[in-house]
This record gives sequence, structure tokens and C-alpha cells, in this order.
Amino acid sequence: MAGQLGLTLRAAGGVVWRHGDDDIEVLVIHRPGYRDWTFPKGKQDPDDRDVEHTALREVHEETGYHCIAGEELIAIEYVDRKGRYKHATYWEMQVLSGAFELNREVDEVRWLPARRVHEVLNSERDRQVLAAFHRWCS
Repeated sequence: MAGQLGLTLRAAGGVVWRHGDDDIEVLVIHRPGYRDWTFPKGKQDPDDRDVEHTALREVHEETGYHCIAGEELIAIEYVDRKGRYKHATYWEMQVLSGAFELNREVDEVRWLPARRVHEVLNSERDRQVLAAFHRWCS
């Protein structure tokens, strides 16, 4: 998929997970600007070494967590709300350190049992990412 003048924006993010008491828990973020629940992700910066670095940087910026990226889960191409073509790649990630701090993009995070995450996600793209995570888990 190519946008205007053949440009496609690159984005990356992660499905951050941990072992809970009874199940795997997955982190979701709330973005007040979009009024949605989603996975942390963002656009690639020119200084990023590669898209995996973008994913780790964006997860840290939006959640406050330093993570380690595991397996690549899925790459999705779509047209965003501004009519731009995007290619977004997601990894499964685990937290190494950090804590959530309120920021200009994210006002809340939740750790949810993996089986319940679909109940809060707002977009079909995020449901595709979650399905890829469930395939990876099984």
C-alpha cells in the first residue's frame, strides 16, 4: 500500500504482557485525544535504528515501562484518520522496569486478563493485533 507520492508512514508498538495470578495479563492504554482503548504504538522517528526500536521507544513514552521485545506478532497496513497510509508492526513485550506516569497522550493504563482485552478495544485493527497475540500464546 502506498500513499501520496508513494510514502507510507512507519509505526510500531507492542502488546505488553505479564503473568497474572490466574492468567496472562495484557496492558491497554487510554488515549483521551481519541477517546479509545488501544495498544501503545507510534510513528517511527528518523533517529530510530529500526522499527523494533520505534516500538520500544513508543511503548516507553506512552506507558513509562522499559520493555524487552520478543517475537514480532503482526504488521498491519491501513489508512489513518488523516488519510495517511501507515504500516504498523507489533511485538510481544515484557516489562523490565518502570511505572506508568500520566502524559499528554495517555491518561490511564489497565492490566487486563488476556481473555478480556477484546471487551475494551475500540478498533478492528487492535482486535487483529490481539488475535495475533493469542495465536502466539497458544
